[in-house]
Amino acid sequence: MRWKCISLDLSPSIRWLQPLLIRPRCWSSAIVAATCLSLATSSVAQVPAIRDSEKNIQLCSRLESATPDARISSCTALIELGAKTPRALAVAYNNRGNAYNTKGEYDRAIADYAESIKADPKYARAFNNRGAAYQNLGQFKQAIDDFDHSIRLDPRSAPVFANRAGAYSKMGNYQSALRDYGEAIRLQPDLEQGWNGRCWVRAIMGQLRPALTDCNEALRLNRQLAAALDSRGFTFLKLQQWDAALADYDSALQIEPQLATSLYGRGFVAVKKGNKADGEADIAKAVAISPNIATDFARYGVR
Repeated sequence: MRWKCISLDLSPSIRWLQPLLIRPRCWSSAIVAATCLSLATSSVAQVPAIRDSEKNIQLCSRLESATPDARISSCTALIELGAKTPRALAVAYNNRGNAYNTKGEYDRAIADYAESIKADPKYARAFNNRGAAYQNLGQFKQAIDDFDHSIRLDPRSAPVFANRAGAYSKMGNYQSALRDYGEAIRLQPDLEQGWNGRCWVRAIMGQLRPALTDCNEALRLNRQLAAALDSRGFTFLKLQQWDAALADYDSALQIEPQLATSLYGRGFVAVKKGNKADGEADIAKAVAISPNIATDFARYGVR
């Protein structure tokens, strides 16, 4: 299963832009930043500046689609303007960190999340997102510490429980992962990541029929979720239902052709079905993407 942490933005509604629109001389926003701007006194000069500020708020806060670089630029502009409240500055740094995280620049993301936490030590999302960045770097202990802190600040955030479950799973602490996925599902029954993650962990632990139930629910919520097709394929593999496993791996790879666990699983199944050449080709592709994948599958009980 390709693991992906959930990073949290502020995700505000458009109503937060109203203060900017109705107070052209001095704008404030609960989204990101709000110092009283000293704009040119003429209304002609004010309008472009106001529009620029509104655009930066929209891009930094993901009110509209943008590239990570565009988000970084907009969040930086808001940070440099200064913020009226610590939370506003914390959100701007957090959202810029998320853009760096999307680019795979995890060290820069972690630095921004640290600034966010410095601005507002009670901002739970920054702790979650820094945990996600640590997890992307394989630093699972640091990730769990941040997820713990985020949960203490906001014990009803299902994605954070799912993220911590993923870190526990990577560390081989499957009982704790199972517990956290269960809590994530309880808090948010439509969280695809919760159902899929619990399916994967249950399959590793040999709880194969409950695992199928969880994967089926994840796929009911999203038929195009490659990770859930991969997890269900893995469950069928462990059940030795080769044709069902092959079908799910094929479907997963149609969506994500470089999904290493599906390539390795499909290769393993092909060898079992007597198609050694194709199977070994898929396994070689998987190893090229993820060099330790054979060791991982062996740890999962697949040899």
